[in-house]
Amino acid sequence: MNKKYLLFSLEDSRLKSIAEILKNKTASKIINFLSEKEEASEKDISEKLEIPLNTAEYNIRKMVQAGIIEESKNFFWSPKGRKIRMYRFSNKSIVISPKSSKLNSQIKQIIPIALISGIAAVAVKFYFSAQRAVVATQEEAFALATEGSAKAAESASIINTENYWLWFLAGAVFAIIILVLRIALYQKIWKKK
Repeated sequence: MNKKYLLFSLEDSRLKSIAEILKNKTASKIINFLSEKEEASEKDISEKLEIPLNTAEYNIRKMVQAGIIEESKNFFWSPKGRKIRMYRFSNKSIVISPKSSKLNSQIKQIIPIALISGIAAVAVKFYFSAQRAVVATQEEAFALATEGSAKAAESASIINTENYWLWFLAGAVFAIIILVLRIALYQKIWKKK
């Protein structure tokens, strides 16, 4: 899927290139020209804007690298057998995000999630403790009613040994670890761009 925007972090090295392109008068002329045309070659741009061909080539190369204009799928061959590329305005919004590169600030956002998970695990523990107490009371009543059956006492001890809250807490810790790893990997990928 083709994105309709170009996303740049304030720390992105390409942002300097974008700023240079936007303040360059020749690049602005090329952008305006391509925004009115469906597509054009370097030679067409050079002739229509009355600029040297090498200047047009240089500015087009910079703008393609930045994503402001893009190479069209259409092309044609010159009489000498050279492939003539066609370019068009990418018509994408430029979004500049003040993305922080510090992993610590993102991990601090996970602390409330960890606290909520811990509180939920304690709540699950108390809930199942209360449930086990009710079941144990019912089992004891049943055991007394049936004259102290050994099997009823054994089933009550089996029910009391289940620790659902530990499983809940382990799941929450696992989810938090996955989230931290995702953030760390995203940071590595973001820095490469």
